[in-house]
Amino acid sequence: MRNHTPQQVQAAATEAFRQTFERITENVERIIRGKPDAIGLALLCLMCDGHLLIEDVPGVGKTSLAKSLAASIEVPFGRIQFTPDVLPSDVIGVNVWDERERAFEFRPGALFSNIVLVDEINRASPKTQAALLEAMQERQVTTDRTTLPLSQPFMVIATQNPIEHEGTYPLPESQLDRFLMRISIGYPDADSAVEVLDLHDGTTEINVGPVASADEIKAMTRTVTEVHVAPVLRRYIVAVADASRRRGTITLGISPRATLDLQRVAQARALAAGRNYVVPDDVKAVAEPVLGHRIRLSPDAQLQGLTPQTALREVFEAVAVPTNAG
Repeated sequence: MRNHTPQQVQAAATEAFRQTFERITENVERIIRGKPDAIGLALLCLMCDGHLLIEDVPGVGKTSLAKSLAASIEVPFGRIQFTPDVLPSDVIGVNVWDERERAFEFRPGALFSNIVLVDEINRASPKTQAALLEAMQERQVTTDRTTLPLSQPFMVIATQNPIEHEGTYPLPESQLDRFLMRISIGYPDADSAVEVLDLHDGTTEINVGPVASADEIKAMTRTVTEVHVAPVLRRYIVAVADASRRRGTITLGISPRATLDLQRVAQARALAAGRNYVVPDDVKAVAEPVLGHRIRLSPDAQLQGLTPQTALREVFEAVAVPTNAG
């Protein structure tokens, strides 16, 4: 049997990642038309073993994106519709007394799925929102002093409506930080909107089937960590974080955890482009979805109409981009 060099093995893994990424993207695009950026970011989040917050107005396809992404992976899918009366036990599960066995039997909640859609996460009480924290961070849940592991891969895709605040509970900083990315979808352009009307004509329901397996996703997640990041690029990421903490318009800058997440997503983006090394454009392209929900602006900056996205762009403009970073 022919022995392959490490470079050949790495090149094969990179190509396998790129092909699977494209295959899933094309599958999701059968449902979500004209939104390649949103689809690509959601898929990068999955490949980085992260969680995704989709924040946008009603009717633009938040739930459809989550469902079609989950349907593209051959793994169990769970869905929780958050309302004020949802309890932590509805999310995690509950111990029920089995009269025949004379013992308690654990009945798992929706979290015991590989991909979990949490619709309108900010409508649940803080206590129920907190039930997600351990699962999202530790990939496990604790009930009645018993700790139970969750299946891998595990991803929470949460949605929320940013314009309707009555009866909602804003996510605390600790929970926002558990989301690797926050994205929006936006309205489709005219051509894409016509395609949506053609597809959903009221006579048939458009569904997608799985085009990847759990083992493929786990292999892709491992491949992400093997992508080369030059020392000069690591210093660039640290310099950006330091600049955010020194900027007067920002009161809560980029944390060390956020820099780790930024590097990981940049590695995944490089693989999706068919490269096994990161370039500065990879870092800049994913900065807003990875960092935008983790920084906080000063009151004066908010009064002036500055947004986290604008503040991040200013930070990146203030830091010199390294050359020969490949």
